[in-house]
Amino acid sequence: MYKKILLPTDGSTYADQEVDRVTDLIADDGEIIILSVAGKLTSSAFQSRRKVKKVNERMKKEAETAVKNMAAKFDDDLNVKTVVRAGFPAETINQVANEEGVGLIVISSSGKSGLHRLVLGSVTEKVLKTADVDVLLVHND
Repeated sequence: MYKKILLPTDGSTYADQEVDRVTDLIADDGEIIILSVAGKLTSSAFQSRRKVKKVNERMKKEAETAVKNMAAKFDDDLNVKTVVRAGFPAETINQVANEEGVGLIVISSSGKSGLHRLVLGSVTEKVLKTADVDVLLVHND
C-alpha cells in the first residue's frame, strides 16, 4: 500500500480504470493527489498577448474541470487533493511527484484521441523514463 499516489489526468474517458487501480493501492490513511497540467503558451510576433492569455485561461479551466471530474469518481471517505499547474506535462508531473513525496504515479497508457493521443503517449513515455518514484502504467482498452 502507498501513503501518497499521484494521478495525472488530461480529462480523457479512461479515468475509471485508473480510479480502480488507485483505490486498490492507497493505504487507509493515504492521500491521492490528482494533477492536471495546463499548457502554457507565450506570446510571439505572430500572436497577441491578449489572445495567448485567453488560450492559457481556457487551458487552465479545462485542467480544473479535469481534476474536479476525476475527484468526483472517488468515494468521499478517501483523502483526495487536486492540483492544477501550468507547464510541460511530463516535467510537471515529475516535479509535483517529488514535491509531494509520492511513492507512486499512476498514469494512463493513452488519453485523448488524435493528435492529443500522440502527445499523451510521449508524455507517458517520458514520465516512465524520468520519474524518481514507481510508475504504474494502466493499459486502456
